[in-house]
Amino acid sequence: MRGVSVFEHLQSISNPDVYAAGDVADTVGKPLTPVAVIEGKVAASNLLKNAKTVPDYAGVPTTVFTVPELTRVGMLESDAHENGYNVTVRYNDTSRWYSNFRVGESTAATKLLIDKDTDQILGAHLLGPGYAELVNLFGLAIKLGLTTRQLTSFSANYPSIGSDLHYML
Repeated sequence: MRGVSVFEHLQSISNPDVYAAGDVADTVGKPLTPVAVIEGKVAASNLLKNAKTVPDYAGVPTTVFTVPELTRVGMLESDAHENGYNVTVRYNDTSRWYSNFRVGESTAATKLLIDKDTDQILGAHLLGPGYAELVNLFGLAIKLGLTTRQLTSFSANYPSIGSDLHYML
């Protein structure tokens, strides 16, 4: 057992006066700080409002802060196939792109999983400098169900990592 057994809305199964979140709760959420924050807000709101809101874990990224950063959000390719998605994989070796070249990083790549039927991003796997920030855009896109067309419709600072988003998609 990982912690206090709770219903999906974070109320204790054994004691209805107790709500648990984060590391002390046995939930489907990954053991990450952003997940604990999400669960904490939901648990507090449910307790105060006597509600049964369930935390939304969609679009929560995870990062290994190495040099360069290794980060991901959403599904793995195997998960997407197992869940019946019609997946296209967009892989880019970004090591020679100017945004990486200008900071002297020679190791960088991206792998994006796109649903061919809806044009929505299912997963993003990134290795490169500044990609821990870039993954947040992909997390937002996953959470809001944005399409690649919608994502590429915005203009980003050049030569920031965000300006590379258009080429990655």
